[in-house]
Amino acid sequence: MSMQNDDIPLSRPDLSEIEVEAVLNVLRSGRLSIGPVQEEFESLVARRTGRSHAVAVSSGTAGLHLALIALGVGPGDEVITTPFSFIASANAILYVGAKPVFVDIDSQSLNMNPAKLQTAITSRTKAILAVEAFGNPAHMDDYRRIAAQHEIPLIEDACEGLGGAWRDRPIGSFGRVAVFGFYPNKQITTGEGGMIVTDDDTLADLCRSLRNQGRRTPTIDDSTDAGSWLAHERLGYNYRLSEIAAAIGVGQMKRLDQLLDCRREVAETYMRHLMGNEFLVLPTIEPAVDMSWFVFVVRLTEEFNANERDRVIMGMRRHDIGAAAYFPCIHLQPFYRELFGYKPGDFPIAERVSQRTIALPFHNRLTERECDLVSQTLELMISRENLKRT
Repeated sequence: MSMQNDDIPLSRPDLSEIEVEAVLNVLRSGRLSIGPVQEEFESLVARRTGRSHAVAVSSGTAGLHLALIALGVGPGDEVITTPFSFIASANAILYVGAKPVFVDIDSQSLNMNPAKLQTAITSRTKAILAVEAFGNPAHMDDYRRIAAQHEIPLIEDACEGLGGAWRDRPIGSFGRVAVFGFYPNKQITTGEGGMIVTDDDTLADLCRSLRNQGRRTPTIDDSTDAGSWLAHERLGYNYRLSEIAAAIGVGQMKRLDQLLDCRREVAETYMRHLMGNEFLVLPTIEPAVDMSWFVFVVRLTEEFNANERDRVIMGMRRHDIGAAAYFPCIHLQPFYRELFGYKPGDFPIAERVSQRTIALPFHNRLTERECDLVSQTLELMISRENLKRT
């Protein structure tokens, strides 16, 4: 089963001549930042998510940071979030001096358990930052209801979920503000980039100012004010998205449904190949979920431990098949353990899931044969681990 190195990588962006031509048009225009292509990209994402405003930024992490600032979250505040996520969702809370308060997850959706979220709210809770794990929006209406009940904002970390829906409501439409990410392994990519979406006019204007060094929000009168460009009303950041990146985003948004269909087909192919394996737990998708497939993550059953899972992953890599552990629990990352004193057992469901996850190669252009080869190799590695016990 020898293959060339990186024959089946973990991820790969799907770029076409549409994106190439869009980038060339930007280069020919001479307008490389803060231009009409960014506005077009924002309009496309706002329309797709049913929101009034979209604000393009340099990354999903930057978007979360600005959303927290715009909502007034700061030192002494608490923000409830999940320990089972990419670390950026919790890091953004630390950026503003607040404390992430973790809530254990539901073992099927892999999102926060709504009942546990309800009991975690205190007088210091300033927001709920809910992540749609791997593009699954399950429980978003529960989070929205709980947030409204306690009169605190819901921030929807939709960085893994563009194009999906929960009960026919699009991902990105649940929170007071939502944030998407466009890293190369996402449903669409801009290379690096993100998008804030909201229906709140004031919040959107504030995020536009914050992404651009705190510059004053332009008004009609600014056309006669030569100094308006250098008028800074607040501490801001250089979180702008370039016109080049936005051009890639425009091309990708125009192909979004095609890209989502391709990812869905790959996920369904894996399901067919692996559904008979008694040692695997496959993604559980509720009927109300229109899944936007970010990655395809399986997990080993309870009899396997983290070391055995790691050996399965390394075995796949030795066969030049990309695989990874998605995600290590945030609270057990060294920095978080040192800062907050977390220890194994604090969030047992998230930990049990995290110790057994395996992300398989997942991108739009995987063939049936490649999916079959990945599946066979995975099952072979699992069989080897089982043999070691006998």
